[in-house]
Amino acid sequence: MLVMNIQQIMKVLPHRYPFLLVDRIEEVEEGVRVNGYKNVTVNEPFFQGHFPEHPIMPGVLIVEAMAQVGGAYVTVLDDIADDQVTYFVGIDKARFRKPVLPGDVLRMELELVSRRRGIYQFKGTAYVGDTKVADAELKATFADK
Repeated sequence: MLVMNIQQIMKVLPHRYPFLLVDRIEEVEEGVRVNGYKNVTVNEPFFQGHFPEHPIMPGVLIVEAMAQVGGAYVTVLDDIADDQVTYFVGIDKARFRKPVLPGDVLRMELELVSRRRGIYQFKGTAYVGDTKVADAELKATFADK
């Protein structure tokens, strides 16, 4: 079931090309978890300089993609005002397990661990197919634009 397409995502996230790293959000279990997807193409600008002879998606961008899925999710979940923006404020225990290559579809699963005093904590895992490629604990909050 498609929950948010790219046009809807662009309404809630301030990011634009080349830094918008999520294409769609599906499989939402309200207040619990969300899945987001990124189609990784050879035309991504980071492939020009990140191992150009053997292109792999930078791990930091995989984490950023997970953070964007979480940010879009909580923006809708808590109906955050239009004059506020999501900020990624923390990362812990990040691990990169397998390379993400052009042509892969990156599936990001985020579980909402806690929501206290405007801080949202997620446990994020990224997959290509059934293979875990990265995981991290993420924190986000909101602030006025």
